[in-house]
Amino acid sequence: MISLDNITVQFGGFELFKDISFMINRNDRIGLVGKNGAGKSSILKVILGELVPSKGKVSKPNDITFGYLPQELKTFDTTTVFDEAMKAFEELLNIKKRIEELNQALAGHSDYCSEPYLNMVNKITVENERWKIFGGENIKEEIEKCLLGLGFNYRDFSRPTAEFSGGWRMRIKNKKILLKKPDVLLLDEPTNHLDIESIQWLEDFLNEYKGAVVLISHDRAFLDNVTHRTVEISLGKIYDYKVPYSKYIELRKQRMKQQLAAYRNQQKLIEDTENFIRRFRYQATKANQVQVRIKQLAKLERIEVDEEDTSVIHFRFPPAPRSGSIVLEAKSVSKNYGNNNVLNNIDLIIERGEKIAFVGRNGEGKTTLSRIIVGELDYKGEIKYGHNIETGYYAQNQDELLDGDKTIFQTLDYIAAGEVRTQLRNILGAFLFHGEDIDKKVKVLSGGERSRLALAQLLLRPYNLLVLDEPTNHLDMQSKEILKQALLKYDGTLIVVSHDRHFLDGLVTKVYEFRNKRIKENVGGIYDFSRKNKVSSLQELEYREKKLVAKTGSKAEMQYTEKKEHERKIRQVINRIKNAEIRINELEKEIEYMDTMFANPLNIAEKLADNSLYLKYEQLKTELGEELNKWERLYQMKTNFKKSDK
Repeated sequence: MISLDNITVQFGGFELFKDISFMINRNDRIGLVGKNGAGKSSILKVILGELVPSKGKVSKPNDITFGYLPQELKTFDTTTVFDEAMKAFEELLNIKKRIEELNQALAGHSDYCSEPYLNMVNKITVENERWKIFGGENIKEEIEKCLLGLGFNYRDFSRPTAEFSGGWRMRIKNKKILLKKPDVLLLDEPTNHLDIESIQWLEDFLNEYKGAVVLISHDRAFLDNVTHRTVEISLGKIYDYKVPYSKYIELRKQRMKQQLAAYRNQQKLIEDTENFIRRFRYQATKANQVQVRIKQLAKLERIEVDEEDTSVIHFRFPPAPRSGSIVLEAKSVSKNYGNNNVLNNIDLIIERGEKIAFVGRNGEGKTTLSRIIVGELDYKGEIKYGHNIETGYYAQNQDELLDGDKTIFQTLDYIAAGEVRTQLRNILGAFLFHGEDIDKKVKVLSGGERSRLALAQLLLRPYNLLVLDEPTNHLDMQSKEILKQALLKYDGTLIVVSHDRHFLDGLVTKVYEFRNKRIKENVGGIYDFSRKNKVSSLQELEYREKKLVAKTGSKAEMQYTEKKEHERKIRQVINRIKNAEIRINELEKEIEYMDTMFANPLNIAEKLADNSLYLKYEQLKTELGEELNKWERLYQMKTNFKKSDK
């Protein structure tokens, strides 16, 4: 469908890619992987046409449509959430507008047999058919499904987009792209700002999507669940693996091993050849052999070994001071922001050595309770802390809280005390800040570098309770894994807020789900929690969201919800009836044609000899009977729905 042929991209004297080629086929699910700066986002822009390659060609159909979600985008707050979603159906809405305009024009005509009148009727018929074919009757249903899946609720539909945070506005943009259903989705870190339930909904959506998907992500579980092909970008080259991410890691290790062996063999051959040339260069009897070897070396295609970034953070948390067996106990804890109640009568007991995950949809109070536990927010209720509790806290925006005018060294030196100050350079070295790097101002650091510096602050004191809110933000996969291993060895108590399932898997043994201003304890790991709650299916998400609205909403909201659900079911039945009628009509025409064919006396002997025709004839009649029975059942369902309206 899309072909990248010998693409080269240069920026000044720097060559990002050289002569790379690969195909994107219909229904492909491709994960683009590689080190930061390898050019993954640039590949998406080349495919889209936003970046023109220095050399090479991108071949794609003229009528192909793209949906592109960049890492960073501008958001505009001029309408409500639902109306913003409606913009995804601009083409369909234009069809509807044309139908309305034609109907108005038609109403002014009384010459029912004239050619202009009949032409106008024909145009209306054509536009109505287009409206139905493109799913115009299901627009609202599609929007509702998508909004609910991405974490919005019915009460959010009429809210202005300006009331939402940047992360939620990113979701709105994400949703508009998905609703357009283009031929190819190009997604750059699509799980940013999504919670676990929304990520799982997005996985289901992409797995059922009728088109190609090319995505960049640092979420290993997401890549494994969505992609079946991994394209690695390394040293300006492309390596194409027809497997998901975890399998790619295994195959890549094998490739690197084979590549290194081939490189060493070639280096030995080159060395032997060069030694022969030096030894016999000036001997007349060996002149021909020397020249042959010189030409062989000149023609030899040198094997390059892919450079691996072997620099990794390496650290472990200081031993935790012994605390009491009960780390903290919360009783009837509530929190309001103005009139907005976020937490309502929370009860919680955390014991020494537990490793706990806080999960749930964004806005359900995970960060709020974390900040209450570390003493950053006031609250109603009571929290009792155990004996000798020392708390370390990593805020969700910890990297943004750093003083940009301080240097890397000053950032740690400012809060360090005692003997640890003599270890600051070693601590910074463990987090990849070496030599002159420590004199850089914080404001010039990348997001990943600031996150590493913020994590380094947690090593300045021994804590026996760590509260980490989204600690993997901005970290690459390798750094995430190293942090996870350090936390597994940590002998204190851990509370972690995260939507990264691979990071949580094997790390936590208890999950607290935040929902409807309360929390629910789930013993077991993150995947045990997911299975128990069946949050991986869109239908379950919709059901639980509607149930939530019915429990907490006003009577008017309940009536609105029930009405919308009732209307949705009626639309589904009507569409199924129409599809059945279309198929019945097709079957009747095929059977009628075969009846005519069998009745023709000129070639009846030939038809009698062909048994497959009679088998097909009987299959058509059987299918017709099944479709008629289906139509009767659906029509009865429609009648029952209509009766319930009364």
